[in-house]
Amino acid sequence: MGTMNIRECAGLARKASITLAAAATEMKNRALREIAEALNSRSREIIAANRADLERSDKENLASPLMKRLKFDEGKIREVIQGIESLIALPEPVGVTQSATELDSGLELFRVSCPIGVIGVIFESRPDALVQISTLCLKSGNSALLKGGSEALETNRVLADIIITASEKAGMPAGWHHLLETRADVKEMLSLDDLIDLVIPRGSNEFVRYIMDNSNIPVLGHADGICHLYVDSGADVGMAVGIAVDSKTQYVAVCNALETLLVHRDMAERFLPALKKEMDAKGVELIGCERTRSIIAAAPATEEDWKTEYLDYRLSIRVVDSLGEAIDHINRYGSGHTDAIVTENRASALAFMDLVDSGNVFWNCSTRFSDGFRYGLGAEVGISTNKIHARGPVGLEGLLIYKYKLVGSGQVVADYAGGGKKFTHRKLGKAF
Repeated sequence: MGTMNIRECAGLARKASITLAAAATEMKNRALREIAEALNSRSREIIAANRADLERSDKENLASPLMKRLKFDEGKIREVIQGIESLIALPEPVGVTQSATELDSGLELFRVSCPIGVIGVIFESRPDALVQISTLCLKSGNSALLKGGSEALETNRVLADIIITASEKAGMPAGWHHLLETRADVKEMLSLDDLIDLVIPRGSNEFVRYIMDNSNIPVLGHADGICHLYVDSGADVGMAVGIAVDSKTQYVAVCNALETLLVHRDMAERFLPALKKEMDAKGVELIGCERTRSIIAAAPATEEDWKTEYLDYRLSIRVVDSLGEAIDHINRYGSGHTDAIVTENRASALAFMDLVDSGNVFWNCSTRFSDGFRYGLGAEVGISTNKIHARGPVGLEGLLIYKYKLVGSGQVVADYAGGGKKFTHRKLGKAF
């Protein structure tokens, strides 16, 4: 950002967004390739900066889940490069004809995808999120103002420099990308409703609510991940244990990790001891309702546990009497992120997937699959728990809107007034 204030940065981003919206596919893909190559060639610099962030954060006693998210090593660099390669392989998202209608002979209406414009994203300590968000914005033709966690300051500075330098070398307009660094920057950004089109906050429900309450800019909220797994009556015990263990422990410090396990009463005696054995081996602390604790050793659960996103090796367990009770629990305490059922009963699975009010509902698989890269979206800006515009993993499609393009041949509205000419409203099978 240098010596510029936030309004100046946003103004440059607004100007760049006009050019970026019309950027050719090959130019955008060339910029993405340049970024991937620069990430690889400057990997030692990235790792050194990340080491400095880790050492400083350790001295500041940063919470363990955030420390895990903060680490950005060679493996993480390879992952983000793979994500960029996947993004390059995706078809051009801008300028796609979504519908075409003949209003009358020689008067044709097209709905065509286009970028949103300038997007501000506030995210947590994961440096890989900066790369994912930046490259998604580039491919979708949007300018970006990004504010990462202060604990990742040095890593984010290097990554932002790589992205800006490499993309501008490939022809992207100067000023399309800016890195914000302070809370004061965020406060000022939220006031710029004349320059910024959308804000995407990633964090707690309280944080997202704060952003919504302090800005007139539309907000696409990515809140807590209080994810559930329900083990239905007659579920395969081995499958259920495997899915529960992966959902909880494959990576505990992420929003799609399992936080609450619901177990049908008919499964509890068989399933819970097998689950405890595996969770004990992984170092997971179990917290259970009274019925759970009558079967296995666990700490007592409170009402607050059902509302908690642990992001750690802790799992709350509740025994329920029915599928309906499980659904009611999820809809009451869940965050609308990702919820799964393990069952051999198709009718139960379909009812669960229809009635659970979440952006992602799964049958017989881990909650950890809730991810833009795994969905084939290239990457994700975040996982939206909203019910408008975009829901679930927000990839390219969630960073696009559309415009209507009407092509005529001299028509005027007066010709259609008072029972004159008639509209045909005939669907067309053609692109703009």
